[in-house]
Amino acid sequence: MGKQATAWNTFQKKRWTLMILSLFTLLTLTFFFFTRSAFNSCNSTDHFQAQIQSASQTSSSGPNPLGFMKSKLVLLVSHELSLSGGPLLLMELAFLLRGVGAEVVWITNQKTAQADDGVIYSLERKMLDRGVQVFSAKSQKAIDTAMKADLVVLNTAVAGKWLEGVLKENVKQVLPKVLWWIHEMRGHYFKLEYVKHLPFVAGAMIDSHTTAEYWKNRTRERLGIKMPETYVVHLGNSKDLMEVAEDSVAKRVLREHVRESLGVRDDDLLFAIINSVSRGKGQDLFLHSFYESLHLIQEKKQQVPSVHAVIVGSDMNAQTKFETELRNFVLEKKIQDRVHFVNKTLTVAPYLAAIDVLVQNSQARGECFGRITIEAMAFQLPVLGTAAGGTMEIVMNGTTGLLHPIGKEGVIPLANNILKLATHVERRLTMGKKGYERVKDIFLEHHMSQRISFVLKQVLRKAMS
Repeated sequence: MGKQATAWNTFQKKRWTLMILSLFTLLTLTFFFFTRSAFNSCNSTDHFQAQIQSASQTSSSGPNPLGFMKSKLVLLVSHELSLSGGPLLLMELAFLLRGVGAEVVWITNQKTAQADDGVIYSLERKMLDRGVQVFSAKSQKAIDTAMKADLVVLNTAVAGKWLEGVLKENVKQVLPKVLWWIHEMRGHYFKLEYVKHLPFVAGAMIDSHTTAEYWKNRTRERLGIKMPETYVVHLGNSKDLMEVAEDSVAKRVLREHVRESLGVRDDDLLFAIINSVSRGKGQDLFLHSFYESLHLIQEKKQQVPSVHAVIVGSDMNAQTKFETELRNFVLEKKIQDRVHFVNKTLTVAPYLAAIDVLVQNSQARGECFGRITIEAMAFQLPVLGTAAGGTMEIVMNGTTGLLHPIGKEGVIPLANNILKLATHVERRLTMGKKGYERVKDIFLEHHMSQRISFVLKQVLRKAMS
């Protein structure tokens, strides 16, 4: 009884950690990042690259690398306020800057028809509670703040519409102190109405080298404009997430709770995809691969525990055609006892504690970074990812996970990879441990803070000059 009471008290303490953690974990979601342990400028010299490498290797001890931002006025411009990766990542930056004493103002440029008022209210309350001021995007306060700010951060390409739509004749005065943080990989974001001012800002910050190269080529070829000085900044896991990931008691309690809610046993194998349900995230192809893997297990007469697929990021309230397709496929193939749909959530830590393997199956050009990938690695989970986008900069193929092609060509390879990890326990566990070590080396909050601090110093220097 004493041990049970101690475990329960520990879990009660963790509840507050998890509440804070929910603000930073995404479905990312869609986060997050990396083959190189440092960010570097796409146009950098060897000396500049050396500076970056040195910055990225700074330990978590010592002064906060963002300390120089104390008393600076920073305006953060988000295209929307939602549970998606971009806005949540910008909020995390807001809290990091508030933590060193910066004055931070947030504005949301647009409210979509699908916007959830409850989510917006909740996220705004979280910011206000942490000392972040929230202004209307079209208010005079927003314009005045932009004029006075030491730094303006535009989050995502779509946020560029705010410049001309609101600042109007003041745009040219503000551009020299703008840092444009870009997360998008899809071609429809390459519209002149969004990014025509991009060549004139102080700098662009992008989450992966693959995405940076794509933007450099695409803007030149399609729009005839040149990227400003561009920095690649790999993201990092928050301290709150790492605290849970490294707490064996909290993970065990979360694992038991989630598995009980899903109706699966402790020794069942769970392969999960944690992303907002959409065709670009590849849930349909994952289910096809999962179905094929069940056939392979049966054909090869493999002795493995019961294998399950978990789709975290579902939203039946939206009643999308794609979501209906997914559920119909499950019914058609009669695998409803093996596939579990979970509504989209801000709190992904319980699911990372409960599953055995993360599947990152984003299609087309892949994820810009995919923060859920490094979050899973923090929980010592191997990753089965598409060989595209930022995932190739995070997952070391054969060491921390296995990569497969995008599209239909990847269905059978992914099925084979599911089989490999289902039948080789030691390989699965070793990959998870290697992934955790990689996170500790280069994907922590203090790594990200160091990398971002270098960029902010460059942008502030340009703005002052």
